[in-house]
Amino acid sequence: MRKDARSSLQSRPLKITPHYSKHSDGSVLIEAGDTRVLCTVCIEEGVPGWMRSTRNSRGWLTAEYSMLPSSTHTRGRRERGHVSGRSQEIQRLIGRSLRGILDLNRCPDLTFVVDCDVIQADGGTRTTAITGSCVALKLAIDKLLRSGRLKQNPMIESVSAISIGFKNDQMLVDLNYEEDFEADLDLNLVLTSSNRILELQGTGERAAFDKGQVMRAIDCAEEVLLPIFELQQIAGDGQVAEG
Repeated sequence: MRKDARSSLQSRPLKITPHYSKHSDGSVLIEAGDTRVLCTVCIEEGVPGWMRSTRNSRGWLTAEYSMLPSSTHTRGRRERGHVSGRSQEIQRLIGRSLRGILDLNRCPDLTFVVDCDVIQADGGTRTTAITGSCVALKLAIDKLLRSGRLKQNPMIESVSAISIGFKNDQMLVDLNYEEDFEADLDLNLVLTSSNRILELQGTGERAAFDKGQVMRAIDCAEEVLLPIFELQQIAGDGQVAEG
C-alpha cells in the first residue's frame, strides 16, 4: 500500500472538466491526484511557412507546455523569451502524441495550437497533459465539423499516457512526485485507444533495466488506460468525467 492508500497498480483519481476556458476552441481542466493541468486548443488558419513551401495541403498541430511559477513547492522562474530544455522536450512529446492520432490531410490549411499549462504539479504532468489535450483537441475538432469548416473528422482515435515506475522491482502506476524521485526505473508510455504505442520513454535512474520490466509495464499500461479512455470519451461529449 502506498502513502496515498493506492495499490501498486492503481492510478490516481482522475477528473476531466470540459469547456473550462471560454475563449479557446477546445479546453479541459484535467486533475490527476494533486496534479492539475489546463489544456486548451486554438485553431488558426494557415500552416507554418516551412509547410507552405512544400506545396502540400496538409494541416499541422503544434504544442506548448509550461508550469506556472507557483505550481511546485518552491516558486519556479517564469520562462520569458527562453523555453527550458525540459519544457521543449515535453511540448515536443505532446505534439508528436497528438499528431500520431490525426490524419492531417483531412484538415488542410489549418493549425491546431495546443497549450498545456500546469497549475499544480505532483508528478506525471506530461502524461496528464497528453491525456487532457486529446480531449481538448476532440472538442475543437467537433466545433469545426459542426461549422462545416471540416468535412471529415481527422481524429482517428484517442491517445492517453501513464507513468510507470519500479522500486525494488515492485511496479508502481501513475507516480506522484515523491515516488518518481525515488524510483529505480521511470517509464512514460503513450498509447492509442487501439493499444498501439506512440511513444515509450524510459530511464534507469539507479541501474540498468531489462526487457522483461518494459514488457510488464506495457501490459500494465494497456490495462490501466482502458478506463481512462472511457473517461476521455465522456469528457469529449461535453460532460465532466470522474474516475
